[in-house]
Amino acid sequence: MSMGSKQTSTRDNVRFRRFHEGDSVEELTLLLHRAYADHAEAGRVFFASYQSPQDTRHRLSKGECWVAIEDDALVGTVTVSAPHATPAGYPAPEGAGSFWQLAVEPSQRGSGLGHRLLDLAESRIAALGSSHVAIDTSAAADDLVAWYLRRRYQPIGTWRWGVTNYDSVVLAKDLAGSLDAT
Repeated sequence: MSMGSKQTSTRDNVRFRRFHEGDSVEELTLLLHRAYADHAEAGRVFFASYQSPQDTRHRLSKGECWVAIEDDALVGTVTVSAPHATPAGYPAPEGAGSFWQLAVEPSQRGSGLGHRLLDLAESRIAALGSSHVAIDTSAAADDLVAWYLRRRYQPIGTWRWGVTNYDSVVLAKDLAGSLDAT
């Protein structure tokens, strides 16, 4: 099964397109495991580091999954939703969009692919009608938190998911400008 059909945009050798029914959920799950393995080895057990293909399928059903393909190989992914339903008490601006399962094949790190996937997520969230995006990551993942801060995300609260072993920092960004703290 090839992941390389129905191209929507191209830069260099990487194409971005929607994940579709014929794609392999198992292949996507293995990419997530590889992308989050370093975090798990550091003691931060992101759900994406161990989720089952059934979990992946469920998470895909909650939004638009986009994949990055290079030479028919899956090299990245992100799933977006806007507006995104959050649990009661989750500190997010009303009507904010979100993304999850942002993952880059480890061999692609440093190539700019993560930035391009984040740009794609933000543009899709805006196109779906949300002016803000809210996400969360491990508060102990200093590298990820710093990456989001450089991309103009601001910490707005904390959250604890039952499927992880860490406290999360919730970060938000006003897609039209700067976000006032809420």
